[in-house]
Amino acid sequence: MNIVTTDSPFSLHPDAEAAYQQWRDWKISVYPAAAEELLVEIDNPFSLGQNEKARLNECFIRANMAIYTINNVSDIADKKIVESIGRQLGIERLDKNLGADNDSITSLQVMENGRQQGYIPYSNLKLSWHTDGYYNLPEQQIRSIVLHCVSPAARGGENALVDHEMLYIHLRDRNPAYISALMEEDVMTIPANIENGVEIRGAQTGPVFSVDACGGSLHMRYSARKRNIIWTDNEVTREAVQAMDDFLASDSPWIFRHRLEPGQGLVCNNVLHNRTGFEDDDETGQHRLIYRGRFYDRLAKTTYNDIQSRIS
Repeated sequence: MNIVTTDSPFSLHPDAEAAYQQWRDWKISVYPAAAEELLVEIDNPFSLGQNEKARLNECFIRANMAIYTINNVSDIADKKIVESIGRQLGIERLDKNLGADNDSITSLQVMENGRQQGYIPYSNLKLSWHTDGYYNLPEQQIRSIVLHCVSPAARGGENALVDHEMLYIHLRDRNPAYISALMEEDVMTIPANIENGVEIRGAQTGPVFSVDACGGSLHMRYSARKRNIIWTDNEVTREAVQAMDDFLASDSPWIFRHRLEPGQGLVCNNVLHNRTGFEDDDETGQHRLIYRGRFYDRLAKTTYNDIQSRIS
């Protein structure tokens, strides 16, 4: 059950209103003004310096995400970078999803055949707003991800990014009933995944917003896709979903846009993100390749309980 204690800023109980307002004001005050504030240069992804970790962690606390740029690595195509960076930042439990390689790291690129064929992440089509693993079992929720760029597309392939906590603030300030609806245990259902008549993943029903029992942090599972998703059929839920759609389609300064370049990577607590369509270039050999690691852990020292002393 999605139980939120009354001392949490994510509780809608009247006794929690002061805690919410205090957290809200702090969050807005520290949230970056532009994607450039999320950029952190690192020298060696296999041995992060203390100052580099500190700068990354500061970004995580402000926006639940950071974008690293590797200065001195000889082989940015080394898949071990994903796992190494994750481990150094306190995330280790990798999710081996259906599209992952044998090492549980996924190679995101255009796939002309195989199991990934037909799935949008493995095409050059635009990818709508989502959090990763929104179809996972509750005990396998994706709390953090690492995206490492080996090669960008010749054209396009830009990501939009927004901290889900900022969307929570937007919705709660507009109408707290939206949050209540989106915290219901049956508000969003992802139907079963069936391939060639065989069910390879059962239907998954659960909330959009929930609070982790350990650490008190806000978690979000969401997809903006219109097909193969079932919402609870009531007026407030329909309004809440429309409000999310409207915000994510807006030019809000809380939404960042960035195209990962070779040797850059996104590390985040599974924030909302999308991707524009793109074009590879067969003549020059420039093809988009991103390595992705999905983790069950939240980035170290970024839970609500961890940062509570900063909120004053």
